[in-house]
Amino acid sequence: MSAKILNGKEISAEMREELKQEIVELKAQGVTPGLGVLLVGDDPASRSYVTAKEKCCADLGMYSSEKKLPATASREEILAEVNAFNNDAAVHGILVQLPLPDASIEQEVIDTIKPEKDVDGFHPVSVGRMMLGQETFLPCTPHGVLHMLKRSGIQAEGAHVVVLGRSNIVGRPLSNMLSLKSDLGNATVTLCHTRTKNTADLTRQADIVIVAAGRPNTLTPDMVKDGAVVIDVGVNRVEDSSKKRGYRLAGDADYDGLLGKVSAITPVPGGVGPMTITMLMVNTVESARRSLRS
Repeated sequence: MSAKILNGKEISAEMREELKQEIVELKAQGVTPGLGVLLVGDDPASRSYVTAKEKCCADLGMYSSEKKLPATASREEILAEVNAFNNDAAVHGILVQLPLPDASIEQEVIDTIKPEKDVDGFHPVSVGRMMLGQETFLPCTPHGVLHMLKRSGIQAEGAHVVVLGRSNIVGRPLSNMLSLKSDLGNATVTLCHTRTKNTADLTRQADIVIVAAGRPNTLTPDMVKDGAVVIDVGVNRVEDSSKKRGYRLAGDADYDGLLGKVSAITPVPGGVGPMTITMLMVNTVESARRSLRS
């Protein structure tokens, strides 16, 4: 069996071209979609992510505004910047790059973002509306996975999907979204985690396995049935002396081992990652569109 490679770069590029036309139409109505980004500290990975998101804004013709604070910034200083974005009419979406140096205040910071500007989909109001199937901003990585499946011609409706990982960012919201009565859902979902017994027995029943566990080789060939679809959300640094930087990026699935057994699989990098940024832009453009109603 030759697996279909689900190329997130190609799918996201297609979606971004569609977004460009929407942005042109919004600008004609006097609205330029704007993203406010808050970066606290000097974490290299966070800096890289923020730069990629800002570049995407520029490529699409969107407005972006970055506020940078030192790692020593106080709770009050961080919340003040969030509120400045809340009150800025040019900013339709707010992104606070996580993790924060002080993880203990992350939820309070997220709670401070106005729900109508919560384009990450992390605010409790957004989460509640998602659970009820109401209009809201959906979290970007899970939403990107659903669009990747749809645009690749892989049917979630009626499928048995097993999700490995129960994080609030990926596993739990993705499980909910897949089970909703919607054109991206209607699946039967099993959520597995570190306390699940006989996980492999469950994954071998799945039509689609989505792995977001944060550990290389969590999903191996013996854990899937022939012809299953594998979506790998993980991004891990694995030591590799053959690489100039001393490491390579790998997902949570044994990609090489699964290639000959599954019908479709996402690579790492180049799979789900590009979809996450694209869905952030989708949410920001949607927020700008909604601003015309108010």
